[in-house]
Amino acid sequence: MLSLKNISKSYGVEGTRIFRKVLVNLDLELEDGSCLAILGPSGSGKTTLLNLLGTLDVPDTGSIRLGEKDTGTLGASELTILRNKTIGFVFQSHFLLPQCNVLENVLVPALPSGKPGDEILGRAEELLKQTGLWEQRWHKPAQLSVGECQRTAVVRALINSPTLLLADEPTGALDEENARMIMELIIRINRETNVTTIVITHSTDLAMMMDRVMRLKNGKLEAVK
Repeated sequence: MLSLKNISKSYGVEGTRIFRKVLVNLDLELEDGSCLAILGPSGSGKTTLLNLLGTLDVPDTGSIRLGEKDTGTLGASELTILRNKTIGFVFQSHFLLPQCNVLENVLVPALPSGKPGDEILGRAEELLKQTGLWEQRWHKPAQLSVGECQRTAVVRALINSPTLLLADEPTGALDEENARMIMELIIRINRETNVTTIVITHSTDLAMMMDRVMRLKNGKLEAVK
C-alpha cells in the first residue's frame, strides 16, 4: 500500500512575498495495483507531489509509506536503493541517452546491481516485444519516432520490476494518437503486472481512461472519478 498522511510542502521563506504553500495537509491511500490519474492546472503542485512520492524530495510535515517503509526514517543511501528497486519513473521528456541504443537505454536502471544477467536481459526482451520495440532494439534515439522514444522510456521504468510506477505528463510531448497509445500501454501494464500506477496529466480525456481520477486543488486532492 502507498499512504500519504498530512503532507504539507512549501517553498520560499515564510513571511516573504516569494513564500508559497503548494501542498496542505494532503492525504492519499492507494491499494497495491491501483491505477490513478491526477489532474490539475500548471503550478498546482502536481510535480511536487510526484517528487515526494518518488522520494526525490521530502515533505515539510507528514509521512509517506511505501509498503512497510516509512520514507521519512530512511537515510540517503537507503532511499536511493528503495527508489531504484521499487519505483519506476516516466517523464514528459524521455531523457534517453543519445549515444546508447534502445536496449542499452532500457538496461540503465539495472546497472547499479552489476552487469545485467540473463534474467534482466530476458525481461528487457519480453518488455520490448510487448511494446513493439524489439525490432528497434539496436536503434539509437535519433533513429526513433517521438512515440517510440516514449515507449522506450516506459520500458526502462519497468525493467527493475517496480511496485510503483510514476508518470509525469508522459503524453505531453505527443500527438493525440501517440498520447492515447502511451496511456493505453501504461494501463495495460498496470493490469498485467499489478504495479501501482500514478499518472500526472493535464488531459481530462486521458485521465478518464484510468480507474481512478483525482484533482489537485488548493494543495489537496479531491475525487473526480
